[in-house]
Amino acid sequence: MDFSCLWSFKFGSSTEIIFLFVLNCRLGRLQDSNAVMSHFNEYSENCFAEVAGDFSRNTRLLKSMTLDLDYIFQKLRSMKAKILATYPDAFPDESTIEALDRRPDLEMPQ
Repeated sequence: MDFSCLWSFKFGSSTEIIFLFVLNCRLGRLQDSNAVMSHFNEYSENCFAEVAGDFSRNTRLLKSMTLDLDYIFQKLRSMKAKILATYPDAFPDESTIEALDRRPDLEMPQ
């Protein structure tokens, strides 16, 4: 950094010199930070441009899969309702399910 401009002024006290020196140092740090952030923003913009197509394609795929799964579960609920209407004992109630299901609960720590 070039601080020669500071010495050309006539100051009333040494505290003014120190104050201006500190201000100039902070200004230099802020300019360096600004340059780093500008470079990072350019880099991020380039990276996003590279993957934006993948993001949009995968977003469309996920929306399509969601619609397909909604349709499948709607059909399953409809089929279950028809089976229950015809055969009321086709599906066990909650207490019977707990008695039949002997699988360990994987979400509970042992």
